[in-house]
Amino acid sequence: MMRRLPPESTQHAVGYPSLFLLVALGSLVPVLPTGAVVSSAAVVAFHQTSPLSLLLVFLVSSLAAFLGDVTLYWLGRRGTRSKNGSRWLAALRERAAPDRLEQAQTRLAEHGVAVLVLSRLMPAGRIPVMVACLLAEMPLRTFVRGDALACLAWAATYQLIGILGGSLFPEPWQGVLAAVALALAVSAAPALWRRVRRSRRQEA
Repeated sequence: MMRRLPPESTQHAVGYPSLFLLVALGSLVPVLPTGAVVSSAAVVAFHQTSPLSLLLVFLVSSLAAFLGDVTLYWLGRRGTRSKNGSRWLAALRERAAPDRLEQAQTRLAEHGVAVLVLSRLMPAGRIPVMVACLLAEMPLRTFVRGDALACLAWAATYQLIGILGGSLFPEPWQGVLAAVALALAVSAAPALWRRVRRSRRQEA
């Protein structure tokens, strides 16, 4: 007879691979709210009995984000070397607002690799900085060093959001809703602020 896994072991077997795939895919194709995914996983881990659950969420999230970023940057570098460019580089440039890209290029010129660490902590800051690095022809090795720290800081930040949501509510699903709402609000705030500023300028 096959031995049944306890519920927590089943969550580990299914949850961590799913977390890895979602975060990696969201980093490679920047349309998924990966911060909300990490915060939700942190809420579930917070309510589990294993003390290693939160550590595993942190390690899996940061590794997945790192691999997604490096893959996307590598694809973008192929585009810069190609005579006709690439669809990856073109897609990245379309997602980077011109004003944000200009700011990213200025900060990259002034502060170098340190901008990469801040880019993942700033909502909607990752893609403009990555495009600025591509246009500046930053070597892949240099990007990897800066992005490793950026992914660790990013995973820790959104995990703390999840822990906060999990600690405020007795039921995991309540904490997940709170963490997702907070993570989405943090991600959407800069875009809303830019729209408000743009509309005010147009009215003026």
